[in-house]
Amino acid sequence: MEMRKVLAAELEKIMEENEKVVIINADLAKAAALSNLYQKFPKRCFNVGVAEQNMASIAAGLSSYGFIPFIFTFTPFATRRICDQIAVSICYSKQNVKIFGLDPGITATNNGGTHMSFEDVGIIRSMPQTTVFEPCDEIQLKKSLKQILNYKSMIYVRIFRKGNIKIFDENNCEFDLMKASIIKNGSDISIFCTGIMVEEALKAYEVLKNKNISAEIIDIHTIKPLDSKTILSSIKKTKKAVVAENHNKFGGLFSAICELAAENFPVPIKYVAVEDEFGQVGNLEFLKKYYKLTCESIVEKALSLVE
Repeated sequence: MEMRKVLAAELEKIMEENEKVVIINADLAKAAALSNLYQKFPKRCFNVGVAEQNMASIAAGLSSYGFIPFIFTFTPFATRRICDQIAVSICYSKQNVKIFGLDPGITATNNGGTHMSFEDVGIIRSMPQTTVFEPCDEIQLKKSLKQILNYKSMIYVRIFRKGNIKIFDENNCEFDLMKASIIKNGSDISIFCTGIMVEEALKAYEVLKNKNISAEIIDIHTIKPLDSKTILSSIKKTKKAVVAENHNKFGGLFSAICELAAENFPVPIKYVAVEDEFGQVGNLEFLKKYYKLTCESIVEKALSLVE
């Protein structure tokens, strides 16, 4: 099932159980598959139109009165457009607002460069009182929402709206918002990944395995705060790492892990990320190849470190 449909279904359950939960969107209810919620909970769902800064300010105000606002728009408008409102009205004021950025990075596809946020993680993680989360599949998203609801602070969620990627088995997936997910154990190299790059990392795992290289694949779904214990334990074992993310090489997961390693256990670390460029129009497969966000790029970087 598409991520947005899973999100809407789980939010419906949450709203039935908790009358304090409210939904605010910037004219994207249909795009986010939230239309049914607007019909079922008309007094707790609001559309502010294409006025994202107002949306953030309204959410902050509602939070100050004890409500739990979930706000939705495309990722660049959920971060860079409302940056000051997030910093002052939400974070500085310690308001409990859940911000959902739809279609991060290249998953904006045909919406093009104006809608491709290669900087959103860097913006949010540089502010105090923030949490950044990116589920890699529908199971992780489904299991995260109750924890997001109960997390008494601002949280920013990057979500591939139409994504239909299967990584985890629902029956065997134990999820903790604050703990990274070790998908494959390995001893030769650590591969830290997030979002759509988890699937590419797992493909790389198989290629490296055929070359007798044991890769440890760790999904860093929560980019801030980092699960430092899991990350450091892995790099102390492998002594080298590749970081794969759908984001600029500056400010995102690569930066976060390099900062952690530099302070605690310096090792060689390479990245598979966007090379400080703007986005463009294209389908997902074309964009993956253009920006080198692929299995092949992960394998190339891993081999350069192992050899």
